[in-house]
Amino acid sequence: MFREALKEKDLVDELFAALNRQIEAAGYRPSKGQIVDASLIAAPRQRNRREENAKIKQGETPEAWKDNPAKLRQKDIDARWTKKNGENHYGYKNHIGIDNANKLIRHFEVTPASVHDSQLFDYLIDEVNSAKDVWADSAYRSRRTETRLKETGYRSHIHTKGHAGKPLSDTQRRANKKRSSVRVRVEHVFATHKQMAGDSVRTIGYARARVKLGMINIAYNIKRWNTLQQALA
Repeated sequence: MFREALKEKDLVDELFAALNRQIEAAGYRPSKGQIVDASLIAAPRQRNRREENAKIKQGETPEAWKDNPAKLRQKDIDARWTKKNGENHYGYKNHIGIDNANKLIRHFEVTPASVHDSQLFDYLIDEVNSAKDVWADSAYRSRRTETRLKETGYRSHIHTKGHAGKPLSDTQRRANKKRSSVRVRVEHVFATHKQMAGDSVRTIGYARARVKLGMINIAYNIKRWNTLQQALA
C-alpha cells in the first residue's frame, strides 16, 4: 500500500517540503502574514475497559493486549479524547499554518486530540513570511505568546478571550470581529479538507494518521496552487 510505504520510509515531510519548494519557485512565496489553527480529526472510537484506558493514558499498553498481537493491531493507543464546545471528541488534531496571501499550508503537524492548540504555535510560525502579522483564535492567546511575538517583532492579531465574570468589552468584540475577517481564511482550508475526507481517519495509530493527514495537506496545496494559477490565466 502506498501510504504504508510512506509511513515505513517516513517520507511525508520530504514530499510536503519538496512541493512547497516548487510552489515558492513558481512565485507563490509566503506573504501578507500568516494564520495558525487546528482541526479535530475523528478516529474510530475504541471499546476498552476502564482499566485499559487508564493504562493507555499513562502511555502503557495493557498486559492482555501484549499477549494478543492480533487484538493489539486493532487498538489505537495513540488517539485521545478532548472536549470542545461541550462535546467529546476522540482522535487527533491537524495543526496548520497558512500564509494570508495565498492560503497555502506552509507548516503542519499532527498530534493526539488532547494536545492543546497553543503547544504547536511556535512550530507553526513561518519565519520567512514577508509580513510580521499573525492571526489565531483565542485558544492561542496567553501572556507568554503575546510577549514572545512582541519580542521577536511580530504583530499579534490573536483573538481576545473573555473570562468568567469578566466578559469582553465592546472594543474587544469589535477588534475580534476585525480579526475574524482575516482568520476565516483558514476555515476555508479546513472546509476543503473535509471535502477530501480529511476530517477523519480510519487507520490505527499515530504514524498512519499522520501519513493520511500529511497527504491531505499535500493534496490541498496542489489543489490550491492549481486554483491560483488558473486565476492568472
